[in-house]
Amino acid sequence: MTALDLSSPVAVVGTGTMGQGIAQVALVAGHPVRLYDAAAGRARDAAAAIGARLDRLVEKGKLPGADRDAARARLQPVERLTELADCGLVVEAVLERLDVKQELFGALEDIVADDCLLATNTSSLSVTAIGGPLRHPGRLVGLHFFNPAPLMPLVEVVSGFATDVTSATRAYETARSWGKTPVACADTPGFIVNRIARPFYAEAFAVHEAQAADPATIDAILRESGGFRMGAFELTDLIGQDVNESVTHSVWQSFFQDVRFTPSLAQRRLVESGRLGRKTGHGWYDHAEGAERPEPHTADKEQPPAYVVAEGGLGPAAELLTLIREAGIQVREEDEDNGTRLVLPSGGQLVLADGQTGVEFRDVVYFDLALDYRTATRVALSASPDTSPRTLAEATGLFQALGKDVSVIGDVPGMIVARTVARLIDLAHDAVAKGVATEEDIDTAMRLGVNYPVGPFEWDRRLGREFAFDVLDEMHERDPSGRYAPSLALYRHAYAVEDRREGTS
Repeated sequence: MTALDLSSPVAVVGTGTMGQGIAQVALVAGHPVRLYDAAAGRARDAAAAIGARLDRLVEKGKLPGADRDAARARLQPVERLTELADCGLVVEAVLERLDVKQELFGALEDIVADDCLLATNTSSLSVTAIGGPLRHPGRLVGLHFFNPAPLMPLVEVVSGFATDVTSATRAYETARSWGKTPVACADTPGFIVNRIARPFYAEAFAVHEAQAADPATIDAILRESGGFRMGAFELTDLIGQDVNESVTHSVWQSFFQDVRFTPSLAQRRLVESGRLGRKTGHGWYDHAEGAERPEPHTADKEQPPAYVVAEGGLGPAAELLTLIREAGIQVREEDEDNGTRLVLPSGGQLVLADGQTGVEFRDVVYFDLALDYRTATRVALSASPDTSPRTLAEATGLFQALGKDVSVIGDVPGMIVARTVARLIDLAHDAVAKGVATEEDIDTAMRLGVNYPVGPFEWDRRLGREFAFDVLDEMHERDPSGRYAPSLALYRHAYAVEDRREGTS
């Protein structure tokens, strides 16, 4: 099945921000585009707004003037649904209500030809439920664009329970012909991105609720150590706290209140207070003009240790040994099975975050996971009340000698980056095991849809197959609510495959 022919008109129903963006994408790709909105005059206004954006593209040298003129000639606002009768594809971007969408598609089914592809841009509703009342639900597919649609490359192509393979394939190829990167996805709550991304927000909020660190520090660690483009607090302020919480709540409810997707009480209070982020001038941060952005906690300068003793190869943090030597600090190595610790001159230990807490051990400092310890500009440390000041000072000085800012946070299991990445990996494996999407499509979706530095499976390959499971297993022991219980898919990935390779049962 090939993409929709360029001569075939594309209709967009609903002319808000997303509707206008989708229409612009189809228009620039070369299709005639019809705009319809139930509110009188809005389709004409949307056509004018799209035309203005095309003008700006010409001014910036991103679109030839002749192409702009041709696109404008292909754009037609209409006042009646019946004017969409000859369209080969209708994409709806109307109110996110099941009854509204069902009623719309029911009306369209009586107007368009039998071979017209129907698509919903829903981000939170079930494609299966939207198409349920249709006489021919096989031609309904999800085409979930990301905002702003003309700029964001990702499109989730969602197959409902009744969607025909030919419909999904045509939608996929059409999105690709429009210059987008489509990923195929089953009809599951949150699809790919909004399902798997939940821990990125949830774990940051949980660390904050545990009084282990403030938003500015957590955001800085996620950016400067985890490699994420934005931290969870600044990103939700940009998205809108009400919008982000609504998606979280929808996914949680759709999974029958699965504890892994439980919304944040702190975010709920923020929404109740009307502090919705940038659009209201205040969210986690004050966005009023002239307001000062809070600085992350950064430790004072400390002297580095003269040497460290490396017990084992430090696993995912092995690069640190090279960096320590390059900084002129002696590394004494001792062979230890599964060693992931450094022993400092004080006798205290510096341990990679593993899901345990400092109160369980004498004189230990945990350090957080980094995407790349060489390029990371900040590292988080955590210490318990039993950690000696000298050990914490030596640990701080060590990372400062490597050119890193150091943020000391409270003694929470899994710290910040490690627990977040472990949960992202777990949900990704669970999604593949349940037929939601392929590993490749999940990594693509998370990189392009939410700008993650790498996808969860790439993280997994870098860390080693047991890392995420071990972190979550330790966290589950300390919080047996089920929130951190590793999925069966992650367990099989971490251990069962290895066992078969070794010929054991």
